[in-house]
Amino acid sequence: MVIAGLTGGIATGKSTVASLFASFGAAVIDADRIAREVVLRGSPAFDRIVEHFGREILLPDGEIDRDRLGGIIFSDSGQRESLNRIVHPEVFREMNRRIGEIKSGNVNRVVICDVPLLIETGMHSVFDDVILVYVPEPLQINRLMEREGIGRDEALRRVRAQMSIEEKKPYASHIIDNSGTRENTAKITLEVYRSLEERSRRCGPCRHT
Repeated sequence: MVIAGLTGGIATGKSTVASLFASFGAAVIDADRIAREVVLRGSPAFDRIVEHFGREILLPDGEIDRDRLGGIIFSDSGQRESLNRIVHPEVFREMNRRIGEIKSGNVNRVVICDVPLLIETGMHSVFDDVILVYVPEPLQINRLMEREGIGRDEALRRVRAQMSIEEKKPYASHIIDNSGTRENTAKITLEVYRSLEERSRRCGPCRHT
């Protein structure tokens, strides 16, 4: 089994690449989806988030207002770090549980863990490979503006709130350039998948724990 961490930057097209990997046969674990699940009302992480940020971040139904919370953490790096300290251990624990389930069923499977803050949190060090989805920053900003319906200044603020895509390059064992057509991205992604699949057949169990 080979377990790779997939990362990128906001609006680089990481979800598109994750979907391509799934279509080729990889098992994909989505850290963003897990992050939404582990903060649902009644969870330990939910209680700690409300205790830290206050009940003002809650929707009328009692769940966390992700837009309001996002507005807080994008404008305050200290608050962003506080949220990450609460959520990331819970996400990592659940990811490990799901990896264990996959491993028990098929030791030769390629597993892709889609983790937005893979490098920033230091989690990249536990994976067999790091796959970076790359687009140049100007394209990243334009795509974010179009996707979110926001102005350039706000898009730039959100992009600059993260580690830059250029800074992430040295950590990557594979770089998938998503600045061209979907067909070109699919071609590159398939090449990476076949490389991982071949290694998975050769090496058996992975080193991830």
